[in-house]
Amino acid sequence: MSEHATTAYRRLFEVRLLHHYWLDDGGQRFDTLPADLQAARLLGYDVRPLLRVVPTPSTLKQLSGLRCLFMPTGQGFVVAAPSEATFDANATFSFAVSIAGGECLDYTALTFRAQAIQAAADPADLSPTRVVYRYKADVPVLSNLTGAKRNLGAGPVLFLSRDYPAPAASDAVEALVLSGGALLQLTSDNPGAATQQLGSSAADLPVFLHQGDVPPIAPPAGVVGAPARGVQLGDDVPDDVFALITLTAVRASDDDFSFVDGTGAPKAPATVYEVRLKNRSTWWTYLDKRTGALDATEPQPLPLTFFGNAGTRQKPSRGIVKAQMSGARVTQLVSEIYI
Repeated sequence: MSEHATTAYRRLFEVRLLHHYWLDDGGQRFDTLPADLQAARLLGYDVRPLLRVVPTPSTLKQLSGLRCLFMPTGQGFVVAAPSEATFDANATFSFAVSIAGGECLDYTALTFRAQAIQAAADPADLSPTRVVYRYKADVPVLSNLTGAKRNLGAGPVLFLSRDYPAPAASDAVEALVLSGGALLQLTSDNPGAATQQLGSSAADLPVFLHQGDVPPIAPPAGVVGAPARGVQLGDDVPDDVFALITLTAVRASDDDFSFVDGTGAPKAPATVYEVRLKNRSTWWTYLDKRTGALDATEPQPLPLTFFGNAGTRQKPSRGIVKAQMSGARVTQLVSEIYI
């Protein structure tokens, strides 16, 4: 008679990747919708046609050795561990996020500029063994060691994005910044960027993916050609990376962000993290479909959403957003609506 061995599993942690284009209702943010409508939105939500998440090769090897399971879900992904498993406080797992459907870039904030791959090397090194480093600009790195917490209704929400930064001269269109406690979004490039207020109190809003999540790059001494911010590519970071998620078992400064308890066992209930993707806001411009002549323009940028309508007239499709330029400077992001 053959023997059968079974292993019981429980969730180690969960990461939810929530895109507000598919969750908001016109100008009303998802978190302010009635609870039953929020539940309905999440029930019909599936991020997998938009974003693909895989463990990095080193993490995949680590998970396999620990007999842990990685499972994509409609809202993001879950890692499950054997019920008897314990983890070192410094155990770290990384996941590469890439774009599964390119059309999502049309309605996702902070994606107007391409995440360009750049090679960098020491020009003084002419040896046959010269090392050429490869970097990808503007790739955010999201971590439970630096993420921010908000109380949004039922309890604390653990965001993997950092807290919003103060304005900087390098900020470009769609950057999110703090000003006197309010959350502002740039509607044009610096210098002299225009802004719109997303909320009078940033503490009452989700922490959306923002430019402060992109780490500075410090190439080796003498190496030139690297972008100012982004990540280094290599065996563990693929060329198509859109974002990196790195989770460590224990965050000493805030145990809410830890995914194991004091014994190293998975917390019960399992820790849930969120990444929020901001839907793009554009100037809605109405054109005569017969002549192409300008009919009207909304007085302020309005959010693009699948559900509802942020304006009072016809809303844009999910089509390409156009950038109005002054030289190399973006002055407006425009959605053209033919009526």
